[in-house]
Amino acid sequence: MRYTDIDKCEKIMDGKLVLCATPIGNLKDMTPRVVEALMEADLIAAEDTRNSLKLLNHFQINTPMTSYHEHNKIEKAKNLTEQMHAGKTVALITDAGTPAISDPGEVLVQMCQQEGITVTSLPGACACITALTLSGLSARRFCFEGFLPADKKEKQEILKELREETRTIILYEAPHRLVKTLKELFEMLGDRRVTLCRELTKKFETVLPTTLAGALRLYETEEPRGEYVLVLEGRSLADKKQETIRSWQEISIEEHMKFYEDRGIIRKEAMKAVAADRGLSKREIYRYLLEKES
Repeated sequence: MRYTDIDKCEKIMDGKLVLCATPIGNLKDMTPRVVEALMEADLIAAEDTRNSLKLLNHFQINTPMTSYHEHNKIEKAKNLTEQMHAGKTVALITDAGTPAISDPGEVLVQMCQQEGITVTSLPGACACITALTLSGLSARRFCFEGFLPADKKEKQEILKELREETRTIILYEAPHRLVKTLKELFEMLGDRRVTLCRELTKKFETVLPTTLAGALRLYETEEPRGEYVLVLEGRSLADKKQETIRSWQEISIEEHMKFYEDRGIIRKEAMKAVAADRGLSKREIYRYLLEKES
């Protein structure tokens, strides 16, 4: 709440930002709540106004639209927050799915929060969650990576991080880059289970549980079509633990003890840490050191 004239104390209530999830392929997935919000908003900010116009026409929504996309997100966000400060309610939609996920909407949300403008989100379709539930892979712990960066150096750094990731990994990819991405994942992460999802919620929805190697063989003869969601198996915790054990076994137990004791860790705790690192019991470490010292 602000005052435009201190003497008159005329109160103006700020508007708000409403994030509206739209269908990712099937118009029946549009929720009544989102339809109502789009009708009641003063302005709809859309990633692609031409694409969104088809959606609005289908639901007979006549609210004015303005473009908000990757290339104008900073300046346009400033303009939109000014309009919300003036009391307008702005509804934000993306081309498909939930705004702010792999989408410039996150910039507008951040700016609204900084400006003290109310932000609310109306749930609905989301490609990454839809794919995860269809994948057959663990959904208890997962991470969303979205599209891998175009910059080669940055991409390599992220792939190195993903190599150690034990949670299920969700990626987005365009058809013309799919094979290259599968090769990069295979080279960096090794062969893993992966489920490829395309055309989600549409007539030709395809869900393919396979492996990275299997997917590469498939696309030697078949051209990728449609937008893809890749749900990739995380690294096995057991494998990660075994690799850690092998790395510590490259040095002697004495050197391993020295590593911890040089850092001010008392001998008893150092033995416990060494035992954990090497997959042994504390008693085994104690006996080994005792024999070496006798």
